[in-house]
Amino acid sequence: MYETILKTMKFDEKGLIPAVVQDYKDNAVLMVAYMNKESVKRTLKTKKATFWSRSRQSFWVKGESSGNIQKVKEFYYDCDADCILIKVNQIGVSACHTGHRSCFFTKVSFTGNTKTIGKPLFDPKKVYAAK
Repeated sequence: MYETILKTMKFDEKGLIPAVVQDYKDNAVLMVAYMNKESVKRTLKTKKATFWSRSRQSFWVKGESSGNIQKVKEFYYDCDADCILIKVNQIGVSACHTGHRSCFFTKVSFTGNTKTIGKPLFDPKKVYAAK
């Protein structure tokens, strides 16, 4: 069903393509993850954000462990077909495994200093401890 789309997309030498995940309601960039052809198919079929873990070499559905799931509302790829943009309805308080709403909570100043923006919305030790 999605073969034409998958043939258009440019996966890297490891069969992966980066996916930027954005909140459907306010356009906040929540996270970046990687997908392979199968995770793209699963995402489009189930409308649940499904990624490929490079470290674990396995599929993961966002929110399976934390309950902070991402229901896919829109799916795009860029002009070069080498990057995906997924707009999601973020269910739960956080997209980041650290407890922050977004994975992008470290701000770098032009002087080279960093600052953490916001506070975690949940304690990851409590959420992932039993998993």
